[in-house]
Amino acid sequence: MTFFLGIDGGGTGCRAALADADGRIIGQGQGGPANINTDVEGAAVNILAATAQALEGTGADPRDLIATLGLAGGTMATATERLAGLLPFARIQIVNDGITAARGALGTQDGILAAIGTGSVFAVQRGGNLRQVGGRGFRMGDEGSGAVLGRSLLSLAIRAEDGFADMTPLLQQLLEEFGGIEGIIRFANGAAPADFARLAPRIVAGDDPAARQVFDAAVAEIRHILTVLQADAPVPVVFVGGLGPAYAARLTDWPHRPALGTGVDGALLMARQMAGAA
Repeated sequence: MTFFLGIDGGGTGCRAALADADGRIIGQGQGGPANINTDVEGAAVNILAATAQALEGTGADPRDLIATLGLAGGTMATATERLAGLLPFARIQIVNDGITAARGALGTQDGILAAIGTGSVFAVQRGGNLRQVGGRGFRMGDEGSGAVLGRSLLSLAIRAEDGFADMTPLLQQLLEEFGGIEGIIRFANGAAPADFARLAPRIVAGDDPAARQVFDAAVAEIRHILTVLQADAPVPVVFVGGLGPAYAARLTDWPHRPALGTGVDGALLMARQMAGAA
């Protein structure tokens, strides 16, 4: 019997869904972070853990699965090759999580996807043609993401302590929590994107002047990205991800549309298409 596996993985965690030959979901699972731009081996462990949960009680063998994995860092050829060698699946397709998120959210409809969580990625679809932009990773991109928001806030705390920015209650609190400038630097030297992203709720839901400054700048950057993607033919925007609602509330320049499905749904669709079953 043919089984299809869909994986949606990012800097915070990964989700798996198993479907039978008719496309019916028969198992689901969850695992830890699966950003192959930062940790291929760790991502493989978490993907296998989520897959094992999804397989429980189904009788399916991972060596027989037809799988599509939408992962943060999925555009990095070296990382995808290393990951493929660590996984047992019969057939495997690894793409960026923005692609699977877009397939799930937009289906075949025209629109723009803004997927903003620990990382960020964007996609625009017109006439069935899908183009992904962004998603370049925490160090070189991920505009508006939780990781970038957290890093920006800590950087602002350091500047405020040096006298180059206004000190606020939130910045003072962070300096005390982390042990001053040296503590922030020690944290940053070993922190993963998800570690920085844990500060994001204090930014998007806070009324501290520093939080507003950081979030206002991120909103302006996302507005610019969406304006460029809209071009001369405006289409609806679908916001997804943990921070999607926060940006949607601020970016009302264009009509919004709810997602038709999730990144896991998109991955399953692509797995079935790969086998000619959809």
